[in-house]
Amino acid sequence: MIRVEDLKKSFGSQVLFDGANFKLNSKERIGLVGRNGHGKTTLFRLIAGQESPDTGTIAVPRHYRIGYVHQEPVFTKETVLKEGMTGLRREERDHHWKVEKVLAGLGFSKQDLPRHPQEFSGGFQVRLNLAKVLVSDPDLLLLDEPTNYLDITSIRWVARFLINWPRELMLITHDRGLMDMIVTHTLGIYHCKVRKIRGNTKKFYAQISQEEEVYEKTRIKDERRRKEVEQFITRFRAKARLANLVQSRIKTLAKAGKKEKLEKLKTLDFSFRSSPFHGKQVMHVRNLSFAYDPQKPLINNFNITVGRRDRICVVGKNGKGKTTLLKLLSGVLRAQKGEIAYHDTITKGVFEQTNLKALVDERTIEEEILLSHPDVDRRLARNICGAMLFEGGAALKKIGVLSGGEKSRVMLGKLLVVPVNLLLLDEPTNHLDMESSDAFLAAIDNFEGTVIMVTHNEMFLHTLAERLIVFQKGETYVFEGGYQRFLEKEGWEDEAEKTESSSRDADGKGARTKLTKKEIRRRRSELVTERAKILKPLEKSILQTENAIEKHEKTLDELNATIQAASQARDGAKIAPLSQSIHRCRSEIDRLFDELEEQTNVLDKQKAVFENKMEQFESEMEQFESE
Repeated sequence: MIRVEDLKKSFGSQVLFDGANFKLNSKERIGLVGRNGHGKTTLFRLIAGQESPDTGTIAVPRHYRIGYVHQEPVFTKETVLKEGMTGLRREERDHHWKVEKVLAGLGFSKQDLPRHPQEFSGGFQVRLNLAKVLVSDPDLLLLDEPTNYLDITSIRWVARFLINWPRELMLITHDRGLMDMIVTHTLGIYHCKVRKIRGNTKKFYAQISQEEEVYEKTRIKDERRRKEVEQFITRFRAKARLANLVQSRIKTLAKAGKKEKLEKLKTLDFSFRSSPFHGKQVMHVRNLSFAYDPQKPLINNFNITVGRRDRICVVGKNGKGKTTLLKLLSGVLRAQKGEIAYHDTITKGVFEQTNLKALVDERTIEEEILLSHPDVDRRLARNICGAMLFEGGAALKKIGVLSGGEKSRVMLGKLLVVPVNLLLLDEPTNHLDMESSDAFLAAIDNFEGTVIMVTHNEMFLHTLAERLIVFQKGETYVFEGGYQRFLEKEGWEDEAEKTESSSRDADGKGARTKLTKKEIRRRRSELVTERAKILKPLEKSILQTENAIEKHEKTLDELNATIQAASQARDGAKIAPLSQSIHRCRSEIDRLFDELEEQTNVLDKQKAVFENKMEQFESEMEQFESE
């Protein structure tokens, strides 16, 4: 258990937290939330002992091991596998299969293992650092945005790994769906205070909202009472016979103190400008092919017709061609074969990570927004700066002094002022915090034009995707349907293989020695017991998830009926909150279906494992009896 008491930390005049108190108890998985710049990473560094608090204490048990991924990779071994093995505990220093399993989950192939760590990109070097921490089996795992640089299959593997983490865990991620899937508790940095609750982010923010509403009502009531007391004091101060009563009121007033109005935290609040489009088809892609290396084509004979207001997400592992496809569609790259034909009235808005280099260091944020489109005036530019959280003098900051996340917000701001009817977006939420990602999701949902977006965020995929462009098994193809349907019908390659691999014997070889008749009978009995022990909880969880889906679908039906009645009554005040409730309810249903799919897959795979084991035992028994 870790105990944090009266912790205070500030940088200059900025107070991150003051009087922070919380405990991290045995086997808790805590999600740490808060705005960018409000101290999440600093709190991790304090717990890890890499920084010191201004005041307060962090009590860590003796011999308690904390695993924290270093942002700057330092490698001392000549191969990826050997470097990964440096993370193993001393008593496991030869357990190479444990490292191989984690590296495979994080996207390293068998061919990568003998290569030198310095041969890999920065993203894969960060993955190797993460692997070293995961295999070290610390008592507390501190993970700060562990899915940065990971593709979707690796993120899904990390999620499964962390759900089964047997000790303590603290996680920072802007992916709300991922966090809610993993955590048992949520810890929030809010108004320079730290709050911890049991439950996920949805419960945390609902509780914060409710408490702030109660606080504000109490503050208004106290303020009204204070004015009444002040008026009484002013009116009767000169009355000698009321002197005692006046003094009593003065003391009461001083004792009560004054509740300050809560500062409203700024959140990204924006919408994309839509350019009218009256056609049916936005573009046709015919026999599109592209390769940097002629021997290894990234895209080969790809075809798609994109319609008006389509919501298309591009998914697949890193390095397979997703960003290249977006560059081809945006015109940054020229197709080597095939054609891309746009409707005459299409206006494209493009966001990609390399676009940050197009910003001019000597310009201010306001100037970059002003120069984005001819009809942008200073007032509109300032409004967009404010929407991107660059208010007042912050809009006059030079581009050269901004962080990567701030530059990403400037690029979004530039995109907002241009009227477009097609958005081409390459991982646009990488530098946004959780609240800003929610705002971005709402803006995309409300956009009148067509959206083609590369993302690894499964919450976005479940919420937005109506069609998918999939990079998998050496092919690029269109999947007609949403992400949940894709998981049900096709799923991700290698996941079944990794599950089978993880069920091998602890020696990493999967080999089975010949058993005696007595041993076979004993193992069969053990297998039947083990089967019941593993499958019954899975079946119970599936039943609970099915019941939860049924309950939420009933709630959704009620909400739809209510919003229909409100629409007929033209009751605008009810429609907005009802729409939000419907959106949340649908998202929860989608999450539950995804959870049900995961649970069913696990159950089916576990059944298959036990069936295979039983067949093997029966075969060995027959062979033994025939001898």
